[in-house]
This record gives sequence, structure tokens and C-alpha cells, in this order.
Amino acid sequence: MAVKQSGCPTLNQQFLKLELEENRYDGIFANASLFTVPSQELPRVLKELHSALRKDGILFSSNPRGNAEGWQGQRYGHYMEFEASETFLQQSGFKIIKHFYRPEGMPREHQPWLAIVSQRQEQK
Repeated sequence: MAVKQSGCPTLNQQFLKLELEENRYDGIFANASLFTVPSQELPRVLKELHSALRKDGILFSSNPRGNAEGWQGQRYGHYMEFEASETFLQQSGFKIIKHFYRPEGMPREHQPWLAIVSQRQEQK
């Protein structure tokens, strides 16, 4: 669907088995997906995404928020609030440009989604 709508090439891969070229992409769109990465694997995955982005590249992520990790039936989830997400992203070389909660215009307790726009920073 993304290729049809945008005309741009897309990749569909599993986060735990990424095969990405370094410095290749202007942006990565990870909607409703990074929360499936266990906390012990998240730093590695974010560093791989960082490496795949070109200088100043953008990572968009949107995930259900919370403070829990583990299996819920057949689905694994690592739910984080903004502060925890910020820490993981900064430690992996990203600068957060903007974050917001969805759906828009609702009280925070009725906004289960956290969206973050972050930018690749050069590692020191």
C-alpha cells in the first residue's frame, strides 16, 4: 500500500533481523511497531536504524504508551512513556525534535499513543 500511495520504495523487515545499508535513508517510519522490540534489544535496533539514516535523517515512531513489558496473550509489548523513550533514543544518537500524544484533542488519559519525531545526530 505504501508503494502504491507514495511511489517510493519500501522495506518490510523484522526489527530483530534488520538488513539495512548504512547512510542510505532520509527517513524511517516505524508506526505501531517499535514497541514489539524487547528492552534488551532496543538499543541495538535503534543503533542499526541510526546507522541506516543519512546525516540529519528522521525517525518517526508511534507506539502505545505505558510502563509495562511482557507477553499479553500471543503479543509481546514494551510500553514506555516519553521519558523512557527519550532516554533510549538519546543513548542511540537521536535528538528528539517533537513528540505528541494521540488522538489529538483528548485528555491525556484518553491518549494511548505516543508519537516521536527524532533526528539522527552524529555520534561522538
